[in-house]
Amino acid sequence: MLRSLILLACIPLAAVAEEPPRQPPAQTATEALLRVQSSNQQASTKLQRQTASERDQSMYRWLETYKYPIPDHFRWVKISTENN
Repeated sequence: MLRSLILLACIPLAAVAEEPPRQPPAQTATEALLRVQSSNQQASTKLQRQTASERDQSMYRWLETYKYPIPDHFRWVKISTENN
């Protein structure tokens, strides 16, 4: 009698289905590359150095970015795909 009561009590627990594990959302190529970069898995073992001319060129490019004035107002144009 006791054995049958225990068996009957366990039936509802066995009927409850376990949810499948959630899969992470699909990963974009950019996210994958950023993850590899931040984990340092693909780092070069060879020390990379810049020559003096390469340093000068990169500094020149960086300084050139400051030549353009920052506008007082930014023009915002709303783009819509709806038919007007």
